[in-house]
Amino acid sequence: MVFEKLGLSEPIRDAVRELGYTKPTPVQNKVIPLVLEGKDVMATAQTGTGKTAAYALPLLHILSKKTQKSTTSKVVRALILVPTRELASQVGASVQAYGKKCRVVQCGDLWWCEVYPTS
Repeated sequence: MVFEKLGLSEPIRDAVRELGYTKPTPVQNKVIPLVLEGKDVMATAQTGTGKTAAYALPLLHILSKKTQKSTTSKVVRALILVPTRELASQVGASVQAYGKKCRVVQCGDLWWCEVYPTS
């Protein structure tokens, strides 16, 4: 299968093409259509198999199709949670790259707050 057959918008396909992606990985082939259908998906795969793109590409597609009302102040429309700063940085860079041709991408690093129980 090729990215064109997954139903992603042209700007996203252009961006992944420019990144050198020629065809989706097995996890991307399975996850992207399900996310585009609005289904909840949890997938596990080894490092380097394309999980970030499997979730980020359809997310960007969905966000780029839905417009925010002009009367609404800027709000968070998606939140990606990851367990470490390093992974947050990697995922943020990937989302920026995948969405560089979409007008919806605004990535910022959001760190965590440790909450301690009060005595």
